[in-house]
Amino acid sequence: MWIFKPFVAVLAVLMLGMVSGCAGNVTAPTYITSNGTPYTPFTLKNCDLTITYKQPPQRAVTMMQSATEVMLALGLEKQMVGTAYLDNPILPEYQQAYSQIRVLAPKYPSREVFLGVEPDFVFSTEESAFAKEALGSQSELLKLGISSYLLPIECDRPELRPERVTMENLYQEIREIGQIFAVEQRAEKLIVQLRSQLQATQQKLGKVTTKKRIFWYDSEDPPVTASNWGIPNHIIELAGGENIFKDIQEKKAWVTVNWEDVIARQPDVIVLIDANWSSAEEKRRLLKSNPAYSQLKAVQQDKFIVIGFSYTMPGIRNVAGVRQLAEALYPEKFK
Repeated sequence: MWIFKPFVAVLAVLMLGMVSGCAGNVTAPTYITSNGTPYTPFTLKNCDLTITYKQPPQRAVTMMQSATEVMLALGLEKQMVGTAYLDNPILPEYQQAYSQIRVLAPKYPSREVFLGVEPDFVFSTEESAFAKEALGSQSELLKLGISSYLLPIECDRPELRPERVTMENLYQEIREIGQIFAVEQRAEKLIVQLRSQLQATQQKLGKVTTKKRIFWYDSEDPPVTASNWGIPNHIIELAGGENIFKDIQEKKAWVTVNWEDVIARQPDVIVLIDANWSSAEEKRRLLKSNPAYSQLKAVQQDKFIVIGFSYTMPGIRNVAGVRQLAEALYPEKFK
């Protein structure tokens, strides 16, 4: 029976055109989505770029794991022709869908490989994907007929980034991807689920009177850590902790500091970020093997918490990241 579906869709468009023609006002054919409803064209401003979508993308590519998992959580794997840049193993519930999508490269693919899959859309949660040495700028790609979406907190110009980063930025990302692909109901359902999970964690955590001070150790030497702006800092706050570098006011999530400052600030806990490119074990070894770092009481007492990098990038794992950190900081509240 499937052979009649295209005929029905074409007939519907022709009838629409005939009705418009009778009124003396011929309109362009309306794109009909997979669920049989017309796609409502809309214009979205994304960082410096304004893009008008007349139909949902059919050949999407994702850059960075957080973008990939947002797409998979929205059930959009059939509209994906490529993905790249994993930080951690893909979530088990999405593994089957992910295995059907072509992996273009371990990190960013070459421009030739990217263009070779004939994409019509690219979604990234890192601005570096649109660098000259990677895919090229969003405006350059648009000239080739490839629309794009960059996480708004990653806009190249700091003035285009929000003053503060919260979970609302994650929900905005999900909502806008849902609108682009005409799956608004799925997006809203996912947002409701994430809000509910976060609320459950907050209820368990309750009021924290004495917050544990955290050194968020992202990558090696010199250490890269979290500023007071970005999802990592927000995760720390929601989990009842305090970022020892919260005084750094830059509009970027990651900042480079020096070990002297880390030692002087004496964190209660060190969060070791685990990624394919910088494992938690490597960071633990560095802290344990260097005599200077033994001045840190957290090192002396093995006060380490391991969190996967993909839980710290704006995406569907952030809420679970809050839960992981809160349970590790205050286990007595989660018994």
